[in-house]
Amino acid sequence: MNTAVSRAWQAARRRQAARVMAIAVPLVVALAALAWRLATYDVASGVLAIGLLAAAALATWRARALDRRWLVRQLDQRPTARDSADLLFTDAATLNPLQLRQRERIDAALRQDPPELRARWPRRALAAVGCASVLVVALAFGWPRAGIEPASHASRTAAGGTAAAVPPALQSARLRISAPSYTGQPVRTQGELDGKVQQDSQLKWSLRFSGTPARAALQFHDGQRVELTQQDGQWSGSWKAARPVLYRVVTEPALRDTRLYRLDVVPDQPPNVRVVEPAATLVLGRPGQRRWQLRFEARDDHGVAATAQLKVTLAQGSGENISFREQVITLNGSGPAMQRRFAHALDLAALGASAGNDVIAQLQVRDNHAPTPQTAQSSSLILRLPSEADVQEAELEGMVKRTLPAYFRSQRQIIIDAEALLAQRSKLSVDEFTRRSDAIGVDQRILRLRYGQFLGEESEGAPKPPPTSDLPTSDVPSSDAPAADDDHEHEGHAADHDDEHGHAHAGSDAPQVFGSATDVLSEYGHTHDHAEAATLLDPQTRATLKAALDQMWSSEGELRQGRPKEALPHAYKALAFIKEVQQAERIYLARVGPELPPIDESRRLGGKREGIDSRRLPLAALTAPDQAIVAVWQQLGGAGQPPDLEALNGWLRANEARLADPLSLAASIEELRMAPDCMRCRDALRAQLWRALLRPVPAPARRSTPDAMGQRYRDALGAGP
Repeated sequence: MNTAVSRAWQAARRRQAARVMAIAVPLVVALAALAWRLATYDVASGVLAIGLLAAAALATWRARALDRRWLVRQLDQRPTARDSADLLFTDAATLNPLQLRQRERIDAALRQDPPELRARWPRRALAAVGCASVLVVALAFGWPRAGIEPASHASRTAAGGTAAAVPPALQSARLRISAPSYTGQPVRTQGELDGKVQQDSQLKWSLRFSGTPARAALQFHDGQRVELTQQDGQWSGSWKAARPVLYRVVTEPALRDTRLYRLDVVPDQPPNVRVVEPAATLVLGRPGQRRWQLRFEARDDHGVAATAQLKVTLAQGSGENISFREQVITLNGSGPAMQRRFAHALDLAALGASAGNDVIAQLQVRDNHAPTPQTAQSSSLILRLPSEADVQEAELEGMVKRTLPAYFRSQRQIIIDAEALLAQRSKLSVDEFTRRSDAIGVDQRILRLRYGQFLGEESEGAPKPPPTSDLPTSDVPSSDAPAADDDHEHEGHAADHDDEHGHAHAGSDAPQVFGSATDVLSEYGHTHDHAEAATLLDPQTRATLKAALDQMWSSEGELRQGRPKEALPHAYKALAFIKEVQQAERIYLARVGPELPPIDESRRLGGKREGIDSRRLPLAALTAPDQAIVAVWQQLGGAGQPPDLEALNGWLRANEARLADPLSLAASIEELRMAPDCMRCRDALRAQLWRALLRPVPAPARRSTPDAMGQRYRDALGAGP
């Protein structure tokens, strides 16, 4: 295509886009001024940005409308083109010699006389649009708002004092929100005074009033007050968002609109740790296992720290004779900050783990909260390495079906868990804290039952505990058990040979049954036969063991009620008594049949009903748990009776933590305080109080009224024989 024609075509396109922008921009500016006048600064900024983008899109579309067809039509209107301008845009290989010659003539003519394709400026339209835009902007910025006196009238009022003062009104407002740096959120500015902000955000208010008030401040619903300072007609103040609040803007003289504004504060949540591998918390190791693969995933609303601490504990021994060795490994995470993954393969040989040991792993992560990061821990993962006895039993699994022993906690481990729970109390909810304390109490109960079997105690309806042969013999006091030190517990197994435990081997005359598990064990192994042998303790040792059980009972009761702090003294005393019992002596005696006392025939039931009390339960009225708000709720229901809002405010401050939405209740109280005669406000506050009331414990349900046949049956029972 001819270079001169191409330049003229592009100039025409630019002129078309400029014509559209010259008309659209003044209109957009006028609309933005109206938006600022009728709404807020933020709305005006949005209108201006959207309008300019729309104008640019329209200008681009109108410029692209001047396409090749339009260019051909414009050139054909000129005599030099001879109605053959389309030849300039046709491939020369497809033209015949006559067409090629015609194309050369047109190209030469256009080079000598370049065409003018640009449209003229619409001067009248531009003048009209410009004048209208200037008029609208002048009216938007210069026309006085409602409630604002002209300067001359204000001066005459000040001089003569004949006109009444007009209360100021809020003209414009901006709220600048600077979230903490660790959140990564940008600084934002909004025109609304309500909002939801991140905890510890720095808030800055910029307010303009119609008129010049003497003082201005932000009054919060809890009594706090932030004074505003004036500079060039703009009132500014700042506050750090530490808790959700309600507030209003107060001035002297008072504003005409004293509405409440609400600020919701979003707290930073602690990180959440999930175990990806292994799938179970208790893993049984393989014989000869050298490595243990661990994978974790940590999530946080504002990002997890790049490193985490893997706490590895090696437990050696059994029962109370357990020694612990801890090691901390720093892991580097991968993936985005909101969802990091941590992986590590534990080298069991380098850790010093051997057969019969337990390896306990727990990951601790931190978030980016400043200045003090929040921490979270994963659940404890346990790798149980099989001992030689377990391997031998596994080899006989085809002939003898055995059950793996349950994992019991020792008394020292219960103390450690209770102290760890107390250290995390501030980070846990009330329900989670009570649930974990109850779980430790269940472990205390299981351990109490294990020691209680040596005193002949019942199992309290629980499944029957395993026989003594399946339990570590450290639970039974032994004379050859090592003395306890201050650092570790000792639950040594004193059983090495038959003559040390009084094992009874199967005699040669016992009948042999092929495939019987009992016969295989009696022929090739050894068992504790509790039907013929029992543990007999000396009186002093029995008293010590009984004292330990009493302390365990007290510790269990406190733990099950969610009070681990009160349970610790009892747990420590129980541990001290257990160490004393470990050093006591014991002997085995043959167990004889029970000698039951003779039956007293005189105490048998004779069917007489004299002296039997009535089974009817007395019903007593329950007292409502929240008497303060019950009284206010009743006052709100009575016409004309003023409610005690001060008492209600005091109750709200004391019970704010248990309410789902305390700010809504506080807003209803403030609305009724500002308008005591507002019936709608009274009904709204009464509805809020009804939702805040604690429900009393339901009373026993009355029996349903019997039918005719049932009534005759009850009458017959009452008549007696």
